[in-house]
Amino acid sequence: MPSADDARQAGLRAVTSLQQGITERLARLIRSDEEWAAQAVDVGLVDRDWLDDPRANPARVAPPVEVLQRFLERTTEQRPSVLANLGLSALQAMSLVRSDTGDGALSPVTVVFTDLEGFTSYTAAQGDDAAAHLVAEHNRWVGPVVRSRGGHVVKRLGDGLMLSFPAPEAAVLAAVELVSDDPGPLGVRAGLHHGEAIVSHDDVVGHVVNVAARLTEEARGSEVLASVDVRSAVSDLRGVRFDRARRYKLRGLDPVSACRVHPVDG
Repeated sequence: MPSADDARQAGLRAVTSLQQGITERLARLIRSDEEWAAQAVDVGLVDRDWLDDPRANPARVAPPVEVLQRFLERTTEQRPSVLANLGLSALQAMSLVRSDTGDGALSPVTVVFTDLEGFTSYTAAQGDDAAAHLVAEHNRWVGPVVRSRGGHVVKRLGDGLMLSFPAPEAAVLAAVELVSDDPGPLGVRAGLHHGEAIVSHDDVVGHVVNVAARLTEEARGSEVLASVDVRSAVSDLRGVRFDRARRYKLRGLDPVSACRVHPVDG
């Protein structure tokens, strides 16, 4: 049986192999808005040559990932439209790009991604101010729900959230509550996956993150989509019902069996 260290090294190799693609994705994200790109270069957050061609030019300025994350979060709080064409992929990239997991340990975890259905259209129609207000109100409502179930908001970017839960039962109940009871004008969708990942005090890195993000992309508005690994981990959970599983072809990943989850009375 592989040791925890072997599993950690395998996970780190997988993350490293994704670095180039994720780096290019982050560069594309920053380039998507001229004012945003100019500000990032001006404050020394990124290097102009790297921004123009990240494949050919290694970054000469290498800020801590936490700094880049805060820059992305703050900018998208003010101007949600900059993420209109990237959605959850940008949120996922913020986790994948981190190779420093020295304080992390391989642990079982359930990861949940959520986003708002129709947020891009809403932003285009209502403008950045209205979209930013909607996201702020949504996040204020989400926090207490997640914390009440023992979960943690790992990352937030635009309308997207990455959540982690030590207990799969708590993750399912929180996801169902977030999707069913959100008071906002847009429907919430959620995707969940359970498995082992490198879990640190402020991040989760591993295949479980990728699967959860991709399942969320497959979910419809006001829908919770959980992998069969989640269903197996929670067994008979009171208050929810799992539909029959079906296979989903996930972008960039092997097909995964997953099922919709619904709240039930009693």
